[in-house]
Amino acid sequence: MFIPQTNRKGKRPKLKLIKLTLLLITSLIAAGILTLSLRIAITQILVPQPQAILVLGGDPRRIQFASQFWYSDPKLDIWISDYPELTKFNTGILQRAGIPKNKIYYSNATDTVTNFTGIINDLTNRHLKHLYLITSTSHLRRSRVIATIVLGSRAIIITPLAVSIHKEQPESRWRTIRDCFRSILWVITGRTGATFNPRLQPPEINP
Repeated sequence: MFIPQTNRKGKRPKLKLIKLTLLLITSLIAAGILTLSLRIAITQILVPQPQAILVLGGDPRRIQFASQFWYSDPKLDIWISDYPELTKFNTGILQRAGIPKNKIYYSNATDTVTNFTGIINDLTNRHLKHLYLITSTSHLRRSRVIATIVLGSRAIIITPLAVSIHKEQPESRWRTIRDCFRSILWVITGRTGATFNPRLQPPEINP
């Protein structure tokens, strides 16, 4: 009885290629993490105090919190990152709190990843390296992960400030994992992968 034999010699080069590819990918990831960690550590030493306030849109109570917190250090500018349709509404909250118009800046965004990718060039151009990051408690974990990757790629760090919002629902880990990959995609390609996030419609404005 004839029993066909598999070509083991043909399999070995393929197996070696797979191992080498995995090793290369692992090495690149490790190098990226090391570089990111070094940049963040150096910035923490050189710029220990925040230089501006970044408020992530999505809930007007975050803006209201920022308007109160600003009085603890009035020399800081406030950056709001949100839908462009909400510029006037959000700015109005700050101005009614007595914050001068020349202290308020706006960056357009459609979701949490673009909260950071949309503002990073402005921050870099103004040599801002350390920010207060204001968002709600349930949103903080995902925001910190994205900020670490996106802002950290330009050696920008954050000091988070969480706003506790009554009855807010905790976010799923899947959203954090998804946006982690989107952030890495942006660092590598300059694209945010927004098609992975189906929730890109602006919220209704309730003045």
